[in-house]
Amino acid sequence: MLKINRKTENSDVRYRGNAFLRLMGYLKPYWKTIVICLVLVLALTALELYKPILIGDAIDRYITGDFEPGEMAQERFLGVLKAAGLYILVLAGIFLCSRTQYLMIQELGQKIIYGMRNQLLEHVQKLTMRFFDVTPVGRIVTRITNDTEAINDLYANTLVRMFRNVVMVIALAVVMLSIDVKMALLSFVLVPVVMALTILFRKLSRQAYQLTKTRLTTLNTFLSEHISGMKLIQIFAREPEKRTEFNGKSGELYQAGYKEMMVYAIFRPSIYFMSVAALAIILAGGSLQVLEGVISIGTLYVFTQYISSLYNPIQELAEQFSTLQAAIASAEKIFTLLDEEPLITDPDEPEKLPEVRGRIEFDHVWFAYEEDNYVLRDVSFVIEPGQKVAFVGATGAGKSSILNLIGRYYDVQKGSIRIDGVDIRNLSREQIRRAIGQVQQDVFIFTGDVKSNIRLRDEDITDAQVQEAARYTNTSRFIERLPGGYDERVTERGATFSQGQRQLLSFARTLAYDPKILILDEATANIDTETELWIQEALERLMQGRTTIMVAHRLSTIQHADRIIVMHHGKIRESGTHQELLEMDGIYKKLYKLQLS
Repeated sequence: MLKINRKTENSDVRYRGNAFLRLMGYLKPYWKTIVICLVLVLALTALELYKPILIGDAIDRYITGDFEPGEMAQERFLGVLKAAGLYILVLAGIFLCSRTQYLMIQELGQKIIYGMRNQLLEHVQKLTMRFFDVTPVGRIVTRITNDTEAINDLYANTLVRMFRNVVMVIALAVVMLSIDVKMALLSFVLVPVVMALTILFRKLSRQAYQLTKTRLTTLNTFLSEHISGMKLIQIFAREPEKRTEFNGKSGELYQAGYKEMMVYAIFRPSIYFMSVAALAIILAGGSLQVLEGVISIGTLYVFTQYISSLYNPIQELAEQFSTLQAAIASAEKIFTLLDEEPLITDPDEPEKLPEVRGRIEFDHVWFAYEEDNYVLRDVSFVIEPGQKVAFVGATGAGKSSILNLIGRYYDVQKGSIRIDGVDIRNLSREQIRRAIGQVQQDVFIFTGDVKSNIRLRDEDITDAQVQEAARYTNTSRFIERLPGGYDERVTERGATFSQGQRQLLSFARTLAYDPKILILDEATANIDTETELWIQEALERLMQGRTTIMVAHRLSTIQHADRIIVMHHGKIRESGTHQELLEMDGIYKKLYKLQLS
């Protein structure tokens, strides 16, 4: 039985799993790369810690140290050169390790996000039409683009840098305590203040980030809606009012961005001030100990270098925690989408029809989009191969629902639908939809060129087949007038084509796939005069030898059908040819007279 997944309807449902652990699962195939990167991080940390020690030793041994009377200045100079050469080697090691680690982790991040985007799109394509009925398109696009990029920053930058900063802070503390406990404690005097600032920053930055993201989403929604409806805005001359409304929402985003900027503008200088203050404390306390002969000048130098190295990672960790929170928030939205279960699935071992003939049977079908609100009630009929059957009735009678069920975009609650005697639930959806060609009133044209819109990127359909389909459906009559012919560029939704031209393109597209079952859903509505005769002629050709199911409000377009089925409140009320239905003096005759009048 069809049940609606309430997660889809409620966009505020929170992901209940551990998003961070699930994100880490994407790292498993690349564990060797992760291990190498972590080893490189440890090597970088060791080299960074060794730099000040190297200089400090050189100061104590070759500049301020005690020298034997016979020791020459030249030997001391050679010692300094040796230390300088070793320092250059350390810098070269830092460069190579940093460069290698950066390239590896960036490539890793791109591979994971590439796979995640593909996984998302593949999953979305498996979801049923009910999901798209209740989910805004913009939300799906945001998940596949913006949210994956937020996670990319986590893999490509944040995780490794967080690990490096944590290791650096711990290593600095250990090394400083091992060199001189008293000097180390002096260095740590302001750490509690820095930690308090960091906790406050995390809280404020998270609030500022959430506010900015919320207002950005609001602005994007406003723009998407009003750009799509620009024609209506211009018709009613509402541009000034809409500009005022936009300025208000844009101003709210500006204020949110300003607050977020101020949080960072206060935190970063505060941490810098703490590091300078700690350096002053070290210089004051350390200089006194140097004068008392407790520590050497080289040791004082090492601690002054370590001070800046200690506070910078703490500042970065605070900012990286904010990035981590943003990535986890995006991951929760992505995983909520990935956990959306399709309401319709293929059987484990689907039956396969050797050749689709086109016999369609509805056997006591009951169907509802929501719970027990049935739009089809005990519907039964048989359409033989090659027959042309039309469905008519008032809006909401269930005509379009029948078309959706034949293609198995939804499943029935009761009864069964069979194609060539086989329940469609036992067939794969690919086989069903390959056998069906559907032409709708609202034709969707993709950005690209004319021929790609006919073959829909199916390279098995040759250029010759594309042109043959276009000629057979009269589509070539307007294509050959275009400057680029079949290579003519097509704008979004085919805005430069008339309704009739777009309809002809859909006929050629359908014929190119050579379906055995043809579905026409208001395919002749809103046709311009220039192409009306072409379309009528193309339809007659397209229907030849195919089981054809038509839905039309204009009864004049379906009078030639082999059988007309009249729907009313989800039930079949009348069935017969045009003339037979008129003789019944029932619903169909009333509809017919109404249209004549």
